[in-house]
Amino acid sequence: MSELFARSLSGKPIVGIDGTDYGTLYTITMDPESGSLRDLVVDAGRRPSSVITSRSDDDGRLRIPVSNIESVNDQIVVRSDD
Repeated sequence: MSELFARSLSGKPIVGIDGTDYGTLYTITMDPESGSLRDLVVDAGRRPSSVITSRSDDDGRLRIPVSNIESVNDQIVVRSDD
């Protein structure tokens, strides 16, 4: 896999493998002890309530585990936890 720089990911669209539009990437969280990436923090904007789930933080942003990433190109494709 080729290198990806975090600055090139900011603002990328986040979509589900089923075509669900989750929003755009706000930031990525990491575990400070291990250095491993933890969650994609997604700015969901004004998405339908079916997209805004219990995975939302206090700011209304979605948190999607990085383990759910399927691919990264022009958009970041994720699989659902459901």
